[in-house]
Amino acid sequence: MNIAAQDFSAHTPMMQQYWKLKNQYPAQLMFYRMGDFYELFYEDAKKAAKLLDITLTARGQSAGQSIPMAGIPFHSAEGYLAKLVKLGESVVICEQIGDPATSKGPVERQVVRIITPGTVSDEALLDERRDNLLAAVLGDEKLFGLAVLDITSGRFSVQELSGWENLLAELERLNPAELLIPDDWPQDLPAEKRRGSRRRAPWDFDRDSARKSLCQQFGTQDLKGFGCENLTLAIGAAGCLLAYAKETQRTALPHLRSLRHERLDDTVILDGASRRNLELDTNLAGGRDNTLQSVMDRCQTAMGSRLLTRWLNRPLRQREVLEARQDSISCLLDRYRFERLQPQLKEIGDIERILARIGLRNARPRDLARLRDALAALPELQEAMADLEAPHLHELARNIRTYPELAELLQKAVIDNPPAVIRDGGVLKRGYDPELDELLSLSENAGQYLMDLEAREKARTGLSGLKVGYNRIHGYYIELPRMQAEQAPADYQRRQTLKGAERFITPELKTFEDKALSAQSRALAREKQLYEELLEILIGQLAPLQDTAAALAELDVLSNLAERALNLDLNRPRFVDEPCIRIEQGRHPVVEQVLTTPFVANDLQLDDSTRMLIITGPNMGGKSTYMRQTALIALLAHIGSFVPAASCELALIDRIFTRIGSSDDLAGGRSTFMVEMSETANILHNATDRSLVLMDEVGRGTSTFDGLSLAWAAAEQLAKLRAYTLFATHYFELTVLPESEPAIANVHLNATEHNERIVFLHHVLPGPASQSYGLAVAQLAGVPGEVIQRARQHLARLETTSLPHEAPRNDTGQPLAPIQNDLFATLPHPVLEELQRLDPNEVTPRQALELLYAWKARS
Repeated sequence: MNIAAQDFSAHTPMMQQYWKLKNQYPAQLMFYRMGDFYELFYEDAKKAAKLLDITLTARGQSAGQSIPMAGIPFHSAEGYLAKLVKLGESVVICEQIGDPATSKGPVERQVVRIITPGTVSDEALLDERRDNLLAAVLGDEKLFGLAVLDITSGRFSVQELSGWENLLAELERLNPAELLIPDDWPQDLPAEKRRGSRRRAPWDFDRDSARKSLCQQFGTQDLKGFGCENLTLAIGAAGCLLAYAKETQRTALPHLRSLRHERLDDTVILDGASRRNLELDTNLAGGRDNTLQSVMDRCQTAMGSRLLTRWLNRPLRQREVLEARQDSISCLLDRYRFERLQPQLKEIGDIERILARIGLRNARPRDLARLRDALAALPELQEAMADLEAPHLHELARNIRTYPELAELLQKAVIDNPPAVIRDGGVLKRGYDPELDELLSLSENAGQYLMDLEAREKARTGLSGLKVGYNRIHGYYIELPRMQAEQAPADYQRRQTLKGAERFITPELKTFEDKALSAQSRALAREKQLYEELLEILIGQLAPLQDTAAALAELDVLSNLAERALNLDLNRPRFVDEPCIRIEQGRHPVVEQVLTTPFVANDLQLDDSTRMLIITGPNMGGKSTYMRQTALIALLAHIGSFVPAASCELALIDRIFTRIGSSDDLAGGRSTFMVEMSETANILHNATDRSLVLMDEVGRGTSTFDGLSLAWAAAEQLAKLRAYTLFATHYFELTVLPESEPAIANVHLNATEHNERIVFLHHVLPGPASQSYGLAVAQLAGVPGEVIQRARQHLARLETTSLPHEAPRNDTGQPLAPIQNDLFATLPHPVLEELQRLDPNEVTPRQALELLYAWKARS
């Protein structure tokens, strides 16, 4: 269709049709199909031109102004859509459904799909290693219902959470691409500040309607079987998600088969700050390098990688589940069995998302080819699992069924390397469908048929001037020179008379013509119909196939954890009933991978007699590494993984808190110190005697005495709570705490100075540190020598003038560091001493001037 030739004035039927559709979706960009292009108009065009860096043109008139317009070729739309989705935009796809050749007026169009960041399923628009989630929340600050849907896998979960803090921590963990909230909520609530939050009409969250639509979706009478019958707020949120998914996909959602009730009590809770500080799958700069996930993920499939990331972000407190995973890893390590499974898992691919696209009926030919190859690989994988004795692996093997009939069907149907899309056909094999084969033969072999027909007719009639031909107006014909036309056989029917020839048609040629002229379009229509039928057959088997995909993903993660255990020297932790965290020769799994020198492993012991370690030592001495490695070892243990330690014994913990480093929250109006205190308050309010708490340099953001007082009081409170606590500090004054709190012990990281240069030894030793080495670290960082020299003078002065309060002492009874009473205390200055001795009444003006010159020369 030639767009330039069309009338684009605002009141033409075509633009009226556009506005009728656009008014239904005022907030989204509309891709309006016109021939080979998707066009955008008015504000959509301006916005798209800016976001996509495409040309903004103008067509026609509206109220005396040109209509802004921008377009993209429909066959390369994917790249543009990917960019828009990444930017958080939603796009309404409006296709031509009428036939331009037969349409009177504008071709009929309708919205076939709405692509939003949280409901996108196309492979090209997704990050294969990350979940893409849609969430909805309902309730008030006392109790919230949260529902989460991954449309690319069919996982659908609900939970109820008390208070904003728990809700925001859960949203931080899930990081949904879109978050739906009720339109009657007040403006500027914390949830709305998240990217991708969208308001929906309050009736979308209606709980009775939600319950009915969910039961209808799952084919059940009620929701009792899912264990969430009483979660009315969460059910309201889930109903909103289901309605939104149906609205955007414009199709049934057969791959959404159940609801899972998630409980916070089943998990080790990490708040947003702890998640960021531990760099589980995103580093502090926002990238993925040097994260726990980057070190632990060698999964063979993308669905395995996504599952591992979910495990890392949601460690469990269910001992039987964790020990079943540990048994599975031990079994896979035995005789290196994982090495046999991993290459076979690689053949499987990302069938979880392929099955979702089949359920959404937008699977592409290459999806079916990959599913075909995966199904073909399953029997061999089943055989390899036959000798795995761990009960959990037996259960996985049961779910990894084989599908010989489906495998044979796809093998028979889909060519080895199909094209990317079904649009132009060429996807199904010859021999799959006789009707399609005949249509394709007609389309492809018309020329040969006509040559054969001409030879046959010449032989039959004996007329040497006979020719078989075709033109677009009259179709196929047999042409005879006028002299031979009278000898035409009786079955020749006259079609056209020319000056020197007659043209005829025969019943056989007429039949061929009817078939041949429409063969190509009929072949394409037939192939698309067969393709749809193939999808329907697969949808019929979706439930067991999805169970198989889930089992394969878990087998992949467990095999991966076995491989990591072997190659990273990880050992099996042991869960015990008595409260403790005992680690021998623990290591930081990420830091040791980036070091060029051997990592110094360290022990840690926390139990009923020692609940807190006060950690002192130099900057860069390894305090933060020691603390973080403890948290990561505990976290890995709580996903069922082996851990970077010679041995590890621990009780189940309920939460991991970290107060490590801070930055300003300028947008929220909070300084670094305010952020630090907010995090500290959260820990002091929520830590229990089952929590692991990391506190690094609390109180450093304010004046010396304020900071020291706050750190001291926080340490005392944590000791009262009896949380497992690692408390790193430069306030040496805190090292006296063990004298009043028997559950607190001192440890330090040692260092030594050689030729005024510091050497970090990274060993954790009992007792407090003997000095801070701050100036040596500053020198190492390249602070100018004269500044270091001047700092030494200041340090000597400050240490001399500090009042002799009782300071912490080492094993020999010597004070370790002076109490810093007054940061600005100074030694008496010689000039001041002279001034005190001087009587101004006895000094002449000349003598006074000479004294001033003398003092000036000495300064």
